[in-house]
Formats: sequence, structure tokens, C-alpha cells
Amino acid sequence: MTMEPVSIGLTSVQRVIKRSFDILFSAAGLIILSWLMIPAIISARLDTGHSGIFRQRRVGLYGKHFNVMKIRTMQVSDKITTTVTTAHDPRITRFGGFLRKTKLDELPQLINILRGDMSFVGPRPDVPEYMDKLTGGDGIILSVRPGITGPATIKYRKEEQLLVEQQNPKQFNDEVIFPDKVRINRCYVENYSFSADLRYICVTLFPATES
Repeated sequence: MTMEPVSIGLTSVQRVIKRSFDILFSAAGLIILSWLMIPAIISARLDTGHSGIFRQRRVGLYGKHFNVMKIRTMQVSDKITTTVTTAHDPRITRFGGFLRKTKLDELPQLINILRGDMSFVGPRPDVPEYMDKLTGGDGIILSVRPGITGPATIKYRKEEQLLVEQQNPKQFNDEVIFPDKVRINRCYVENYSFSADLRYICVTLFPATES
């Protein structure tokens, strides 16, 4: 799915401020956290027997595709093909479970941010299978770069555990979680403010600050 820039949402000034923040802090983050990220990537390589970096095609700004990067947390399996992952997914390794729980598996996305694929705050980048379902005004969520965190991400921070509790995780994701995320992300874009971005980052880093 591709789309042209929309006339509502972020202003030009807001986009410049948001992108400048992303460039500055993603570069700083890569320098400061390299001591943590590099050993984790090496450990994931030894743990899974495959590349320590996992890449997956996702939908980004204006519907353009890019490869999101994460530290690999799961064994490669041809038997499970769903993109909906629960906390009890048998492919997740013990070390991978730790990375997912602490969100350290997402550190390589600082590279995605620096390259312009992503932002610190925005709708989580999803696979074409789901983003192709967007219709009408919901397409506005593709007018911003996808993010590491955001209001929908914070609400569903325990999504994998929530899915474990469902009889049909994929159906629950398709009929309940995904539509709700679209609604939340659309509201985020339509009512964007940089101060809200800073608040979402603080809540993500320090959950106790969430009101």
C-alpha cells in the first residue's frame, strides 16, 4: 500500500522538530548503548545459530516498505508462519524471552530511526498483511514514520501475554487489538504535539510515571 502525503496531521514545522529530535537522540543512543547492543547481538547469534539481527519487511511512511531490525529472539521455524506472536511462542529462546521482556531486542531500531525509516514515537510498524487493510481516513497513520513507542504501544505493552489468554489469538488480534490500535494511532496523528511525544517516551522508559 502506498499513499501520497495528506493535508492533515503534522505541520511542516512539527515534522522538522520531530525529525531533528530523532536524528540527534538516535545517534547519541547508538553511541551510548553500543556496549550493550553489540554483545546482545553476538549472544543472540550463538543462542539461535542464525544472524543476531532479525529483519522483517514492514510498512513505513506513506506506505513505503522497509526492513525493521531487531535482535533475534526466536529460533527459525518453517512450521509456524503467523505474524501474531504470543508470550508462549515455542520459537522464543530463553535469552530471547529476556530480550523481549526488557525490550532490548528493539535497540537496533535506533539504526532505523537514524536512517529515516522510523521515529522514536509513532504507530508501531506493521506487516503489509495488516496495513493493506487500512481504509478511508485511517490511512492518515501512514503520514508519519512508524515508531518504537506510542499511545497504542503503551496500552498494549503486555500484548503477547494478552494473546496467550485467548482461544484464538490471531482472531482476537484481527478483530479487537488491530482495530483499536488503528483508532488510537489515528487520534495520535490528528492531535499531534511534540510534548505528547516526550510524554510517551517518559512513560515507556519509566512506566511508573503513567497516570
